[in-house]
Amino acid sequence: MRPFDYTRPPSLAEASYLTASDGALAIAGGTNLLDLMKLQVETPGTLADINRLGFAQIEDAADGGLRLGALATNTETAVHPRVRNDYPVLSRAILAGATQQLRNKATNGGNLCQRTRCFYFTNIDQPCNKRDPGSGCGAIEGIAKLHGILGTSDKCIATYPGDMAVALSALDATVEIAGDAGERSVSVRDFHCLPGDTPWIENVLEQGEIITGITLPAPVGGTQIYRKVRERSSYAFALVSIAAIIELKDGRFERADLAFGGLAHKPWHDDRITDLLQGKSPSAELFDKAADLLLENARGFGENDFKIPLARRTLHAVLSQASGDAA
Repeated sequence: MRPFDYTRPPSLAEASYLTASDGALAIAGGTNLLDLMKLQVETPGTLADINRLGFAQIEDAADGGLRLGALATNTETAVHPRVRNDYPVLSRAILAGATQQLRNKATNGGNLCQRTRCFYFTNIDQPCNKRDPGSGCGAIEGIAKLHGILGTSDKCIATYPGDMAVALSALDATVEIAGDAGERSVSVRDFHCLPGDTPWIENVLEQGEIITGITLPAPVGGTQIYRKVRERSSYAFALVSIAAIIELKDGRFERADLAFGGLAHKPWHDDRITDLLQGKSPSAELFDKAADLLLENARGFGENDFKIPLARRTLHAVLSQASGDAA
């Protein structure tokens, strides 16, 4: 780890000012950032500790939803009574994501901003356009088992590693952001970026901007599922994960919001799947059509070719479970 300056800004304005400078980063729980600093993937000259700025409350929103403070820990969020009762898909996703010790330190805002665990990104001796623009993507013809099959580019095929954001995408949550230019809100579905020609741009945060909260919409009925397929039952990153909020009425899909993890550079959401399912009765044929839509542009890279049939089977399993195996 390289030497750095450490400071605790007393206000959001001061934190924004500090982190607007090149070489300065905000730190809260540090569960991802400190690892990257040890590997010299991240080499900030200054760390601005934002833990004393507030933003740690979990409180009811005016419209009946729930506001999650960006500095509330993952543990506080997962076990909160309203999250467990009204948004169980979020609680299950967080609990599937990391050990108790990590959840006790990791914050909601930091969780959204965590970076890929791609071997080529975390090893500074390997080529990685995300870490060193223009050096190439070693994973495309290399170790790609955990890598993307959707939304990839010839510059990067890394996947977003988190679980919480997949559930937030299914819930259509909103990310609250503040900086020198003021405050703004962004749908979590638009917060993360696909790699394109700029894989080092991973989300819509500008320098000096800080996440202050996440707002969940008013609770919905139906069945909420988070299914995570991984190589071992203990904590591991998803090969494929699905967050689903499904409601049936008179034997037909009334609501079907799904988001997918482990497949792309961001949590993957496709409105066409919702449109396909709504108003129709569960059936194996319908689930096949939904999988066809999801995977129509899927591309494997050798080691991760298995993810294509795995995603299909996992989607079938989730839709069958949510519909009471009516199909």
